[in-house]
Amino acid sequence: MTSNADYRNLLAELETLTTEAFRPELSEIDRLPTLEIAKIMNGEDATVPAAVAERLPLIAAAIDAVAERMSRGGRLVYAGAGTAGRLGVLDASECPPTFNTDPSEVVGLIAGGPGAMVTSVEGAEDSKELAARDLADLGLTPDDTVVGVSASGRTPYAIGAVEHARAQGALTIGLSCNADSALAAAADHGIEVVVGPELLTGSTRLKAGTAQKLVLNMLSTITMIRLGKTYGNLMVDVRASNEKLRARSRRIVSLATGAGDEEIERALAATDGEVKNAILTILGGVDGPTAARLLEESDGHLRAALAAAPR
Repeated sequence: MTSNADYRNLLAELETLTTEAFRPELSEIDRLPTLEIAKIMNGEDATVPAAVAERLPLIAAAIDAVAERMSRGGRLVYAGAGTAGRLGVLDASECPPTFNTDPSEVVGLIAGGPGAMVTSVEGAEDSKELAARDLADLGLTPDDTVVGVSASGRTPYAIGAVEHARAQGALTIGLSCNADSALAAAADHGIEVVVGPELLTGSTRLKAGTAQKLVLNMLSTITMIRLGKTYGNLMVDVRASNEKLRARSRRIVSLATGAGDEEIERALAATDGEVKNAILTILGGVDGPTAARLLEESDGHLRAALAAAPR
């Protein structure tokens, strides 16, 4: 049970956070016309990319460290509570269809478990021990990366995840939206994207959430580019799990090779629908099994496999 003294300490701490700051100039926003509120909100959102841009060197260094470990078989694990946790789960869940990763390769942990995606789980974010237990279930190795995500940078679940991971020798990243955060201090790579006070006081699903989404997009997407999951800007490892993605697969092969429909169909049939392999059979002039061998020898990098093809 939390004491009055604990509550007072928490309130005092919140008073120091930029993400919790009150903006008196917006104190009568509810009296404005809807279009005016929308313009103000849009203007606020427009400042987020600039705040992310200030941290690009730190983001790039973190990505290179993640990619190095994932190239050795490591995993990328996001850990957060509330909106931050949901954003991590979202980013992780989109990697398998986009990059044909196994669901175990990029993992999103949210305080309180899967049910917390749609319903708040009271108290879950306040437990470092819960984060340690969730990560212990994964059996972390030094090749893994754990990204603690917290707008405030003080969420115990996110900090606990980073502290536990670091103790296991894993790479750690702390992503927050306040300067001098405990989360960034606990991590190998601290990334603090300071977006300033929110339109609605303390509603960090707004600018802070947008900033976190942008950074997580970079972490996963550029890591996958480094791992050879793309060919140029084409998603050559896309998993064709529905009709839209099957059509996209054919279009990607067409864009990469310039081949006609019949040749593309033959290539996809010869490679069990694997886009990267199909491109290699066309551009490299090899059969399906040879394409698979060349890609395996090239660690999945299509450009390297093409260079090694006999043609």
